[in-house]
Amino acid sequence: MTRRTRTNPLAALLFAAALPLAACGTVAEEEESANPIEEFGTEVDGGNPGPDEAVTEDIKITALGLEYPDDGLWQEGDDVLLYAAIANTGTTGDQLVEVTSDAFADATLTALDGTEGAIDVPEEDNVYLEPDGPPSVLLTGLATELRSSESVPVTFVFEQAGEVTMEAPVVSSPPGEGGFEAPEDPTPED
Repeated sequence: MTRRTRTNPLAALLFAAALPLAACGTVAEEEESANPIEEFGTEVDGGNPGPDEAVTEDIKITALGLEYPDDGLWQEGDDVLLYAAIANTGTTGDQLVEVTSDAFADATLTALDGTEGAIDVPEEDNVYLEPDGPPSVLLTGLATELRSSESVPVTFVFEQAGEVTMEAPVVSSPPGEGGFEAPEDPTPED
């Protein structure tokens, strides 16, 4: 004798609807616990995320990162180059007048002409803080060891736009190996 099992269609529908909801709770918990940049010195999962942050409607910092250490580790007291692109889509220029970080003793800003001091951010233009020459920002006197893909807070101070603090990760590979990519020019074409 063969016995047939009856399936309650309502029960099957409820089970099918509950399955994705249960998964959503798990994904939300994983996303909450996987925030890579919450504390000084925490490791960034997956390498350099290249943080972007608007200082004002016109001034934006993109592709932020710290120089890659040759052996994957910066030692206490080391000096580290800061990489970033600063986009100014406004009609007035500004100046980057200071960069600070609790992770470093000081910072040296070098203008486009090679002199130490404020870095001009012209209207409707981009400024790239890159590894090869001015303008540049050198963070000096690292307070503690820092590994590749870890991050530290860095504050940018502009003469007009004010200041913004961002997490600057150590790039996951040296520049020239894909660690620094300049963003597209945001200025409109004439």
